Amino acid sequence: MNAATGKVAVTAGLRGASWNAQRMATPYTMRPHALATADGQKVLGFLFSRGGERNAAFLMHPREMVVTHYMVPDVLDAGWACWVQGPRSVGNDLRLEHEIALHDVAAGMQRLRELDFAQIAMIGNSGGAGLLSFYNQQALLAPEQRLARTPGGRPTGLATASMPAPDAMVLLSPHPGQGVLLMNGLDPSVSDENDALSVETSLDPFDPANGFRRPPESSSYAPDFIERYRAAQRERCARIDAHARELLARRNAARARLKSEPNRQDKRIASHAPIFTVWRTDADLRCWDTSLDPSDRLVGSLWGADPAVSNLGSVGFGRVVTPESWLSTWSGLSSNASLANCAPAIEQPALLIEYTGDNCVFPSDVDRIYADLRSSRKQRHRVRGNHHGMALSAEEPPGQIEAGRLVQAWLNEVAPG
Repeated sequence: MNAATGKVAVTAGLRGASWNAQRMATPYTMRPHALATADGQKVLGFLFSRGGERNAAFLMHPREMVVTHYMVPDVLDAGWACWVQGPRSVGNDLRLEHEIALHDVAAGMQRLRELDFAQIAMIGNSGGAGLLSFYNQQALLAPEQRLARTPGGRPTGLATASMPAPDAMVLLSPHPGQGVLLMNGLDPSVSDENDALSVETSLDPFDPANGFRRPPESSSYAPDFIERYRAAQRERCARIDAHARELLARRNAARARLKSEPNRQDKRIASHAPIFTVWRTDADLRCWDTSLDPSDRLVGSLWGADPAVSNLGSVGFGRVVTPESWLSTWSGLSSNASLANCAPAIEQPALLIEYTGDNCVFPSDVDRIYADLRSSRKQRHRVRGNHHGMALSAEEPPGQIEAGRLVQAWLNEVAPG
């Protein structure tokens, strides 16, 4: 809750992440590019330009088509072209593997190099920060040193892919990676993964006996509860990891047996692509107790202020997954695409912008990310706004405006358009 207004968080999904149409009043062109990835998939990229730009910014989210992202007009106003890359898994958590998504990034980067832009700056917003930081880490490695397999065992093909490296990096409201984000939000009071309503009451974050208060009042969790809770979150993540690996091992064993003793049952197991549901993934204690990791944020999560909807509802991060997508994207223990893993590889000029009322990215997260950046030319700025840079009250302007000014100034400092 905001003490001055008594309001609670009401943002959800990517609402508010699109540009203001008035900002795009100056004539521009938007040209779609059909691309073939190195692993044989088809994806789209979109190049925004006003003509004559020497440099380009690269925007992408791993599972959202951010073609109307609010930063596009600011990039154009800086005198840069703006490339928005479309992922192959639009709006789909089910099959998203970050190692495979790197091929989508690479296809767009390769096209920008072919278009002869002098400098390319990546802009990683929210979940895009983890993906593009992961890409940068792998692109800077010798091909033979890149990851050969996903956490689920799938060959990545990265050793033979062309992966042009960016010249600069912008991290805009970056959370610490989708796996870490989800692990911080896992409800560890789930006592049976096959029963969405099962509850271990001693770990229930929404039980008043454990400190929960209904929004707009902030909850108040005791230190010993917080310690037990966070340990239990890791334990639940580890159990789901084990379940995912067991499903993959069963299939792989059946495939191995088929090579010597073909039989109908093993053929069925070997052909099956299992999926499973992960319930109750919106339970980060910091969303409900604003005294933890304090900031300007309102009570509630990115999905809203009613945990009965966001934690128990059908829509949520990582709700329906394959074993491969869970391990690669949503596991805080197994995913390679965390900022803790990838930020130390960012040696290029780097700009980090955090929103002070963010319900998804917390101050300690940003402190860690900024400390991990290896770049000797790095900047950090704090801007009032929620996760998408929307205003925290009706009396103030959206944070997107100030964030856009900072990006424009920084782009022209790195490489004047």
